[in-house]
Amino acid sequence: MARMAREDWYDIARDLDWELSYVDREAVFPEWMSGQGKIPREAWAKWDEPYKVTYPEYVATQREKETGAYSVKAVLQKSRVFDQLDAGWKSVAKEHFGSVALVEDLAVYAELRMARFGLSPAWRNMAVFGALDETRHAQISLYFPHALLGKDPQYDWAHKAYQTNQWGIIAARATFDGMMMNPNVVDVAIQLPFTFETGFTNVQFVALAADALESGDINFANMISSIQTDEARHSQQGGPTLEILVEHDPRRAQWIIDKTFWVSARLFSILTGPGMDYYTPLPMRKQSYKEFMQEWIAGQFVDQLRDYGLKQPWYWDEFMAGLDTWHHAQHLGVWYWRPTVWWDPQGGVSPEERDWLHDKYPRWEEQFGPAWDVIIGNINDNRMELTLPETLPWLCNLCHLPIGTAGSPRNQKYPVRSYPLAYNGYTYHFCSRPCRQIWWEDRDTLHDRTVIERLLGGEIQPPTLEGLLSWMGLTPDVMGDDAYGYRWATPYASTSRPQGQQGQQGQQGRPYPRAGQVSRPPDGARPVPVNAMFENDAFTQLVTVLDTDTVAEAARKVAAQVVGRRVAPRSAGLVVRRAGAVIPGDVTVAQSGISALDAVSVGWAE
Repeated sequence: MARMAREDWYDIARDLDWELSYVDREAVFPEWMSGQGKIPREAWAKWDEPYKVTYPEYVATQREKETGAYSVKAVLQKSRVFDQLDAGWKSVAKEHFGSVALVEDLAVYAELRMARFGLSPAWRNMAVFGALDETRHAQISLYFPHALLGKDPQYDWAHKAYQTNQWGIIAARATFDGMMMNPNVVDVAIQLPFTFETGFTNVQFVALAADALESGDINFANMISSIQTDEARHSQQGGPTLEILVEHDPRRAQWIIDKTFWVSARLFSILTGPGMDYYTPLPMRKQSYKEFMQEWIAGQFVDQLRDYGLKQPWYWDEFMAGLDTWHHAQHLGVWYWRPTVWWDPQGGVSPEERDWLHDKYPRWEEQFGPAWDVIIGNINDNRMELTLPETLPWLCNLCHLPIGTAGSPRNQKYPVRSYPLAYNGYTYHFCSRPCRQIWWEDRDTLHDRTVIERLLGGEIQPPTLEGLLSWMGLTPDVMGDDAYGYRWATPYASTSRPQGQQGQQGQQGRPYPRAGQVSRPPDGARPVPVNAMFENDAFTQLVTVLDTDTVAEAARKVAAQVVGRRVAPRSAGLVVRRAGAVIPGDVTVAQSGISALDAVSVGWAE
């Protein structure tokens, strides 16, 4: 039997729609789910995706992709390719699998919501293919690391990560739920396919595949490339939706893009930045994270916005400046708090690597070099306990990343500091002005408590770092350690070190930190958890002082978490400031007016 030519039936089939006679349209496409807003119903007839596909064509293409990906995997599984991979590169793969595999599954539901509530039949048709794509991505991203479990238990976190309360996963869940599950489908189409997939993941997957090939991980490169070709197709749902929204409500379109780009960039600074500039072996680095972001993310994204008649986000200068600092601060934090992650972060600051970092980031030595010098001295003096945390960095109430990672030490324009906001009798803390502004605008839909808030609220028991690691699901066999066994610090052993400490026996095996400071206070004293910043450190931290402590004693408690760990000691006293005003050291914390959740800073007394 003869078949009709594709062009004779395709447009009719993909645009199949009908008038509803037995129920109100609002009942089928409720506003809270569809998000029509100011857009007239008839405007959706213009929705048109550039790349069109039929189901038979889709199946045939996907079969070829699956055959190619799994055939290569079957061949390489019999070889010793994995055993020869660099330890730093393996950490890139472990972080990727844990952070992304089940996000692909979440994206299935985002696509299905658009397939059900999308306001154009052509859009709903395309979203069905998108749901099939994301199902495949979740399956392949779980299957590939599963084969490596016998070699390394950290690969189990491809499946396990999103079932835990690990701090990075809480940050990722907050971001992706806000992008895929909380909004109406018009907002989803602009946040997920347009801003995140077109703006970030498509080009990031291309770069990741290239780095994987350079590192010899053919299996990973083949898998990522297979996924990326799907992303490039279904991400086109964003453009037609944005075009219609810009025509009828440009202010809404601008806001959705602005907030999504910011939170995506914050998350990418930890998911992608350290992998490109620290974990990937030096001879195999094609370009720096900053160069990649400037060329493929920032440049192309701004061009896209102009094509739609939109402006670059209001925070653009701060974002561009952050390309010099964000991921370096994230890397320092992840390495220092390495027992709290499921991969082995590579220090990445050998003399040759520091030369490369200085070449790519001229202010790196000034801003981050001193902290690494202190850490290197502790490693070579075998004082490993000083390279491990006893408390936690304070986390941003929007992006859930450590406060300090949106700035850098000795950065006068965008300094390391907390941006607090008092609301309904509670003080929230943010890493930056944009995070604070986005939270304020969307505060009614944001209900994710940070790890710090859960710790202070009594959810984590016992309230120590050991208790925290158990609550996060991290066991000694998977918690992170330095990928190279600290050998990158050996070339510095004969050089002078800023802290001037004598060698002591450090810990052996995987690091496990000592008890933290959130514990029962002495009788008559009340704990006061503060967001404490020490001068020239990279992070603000949770430090619990007592209301009966003098301010000078509280300053020493703050200094104990930083000095000799990331900041070199000095022969000087300490001074405490709150809201810029110096507090006398001889008054008690209660008398000083410092209260729970306050931001305080401690520095050297000149």
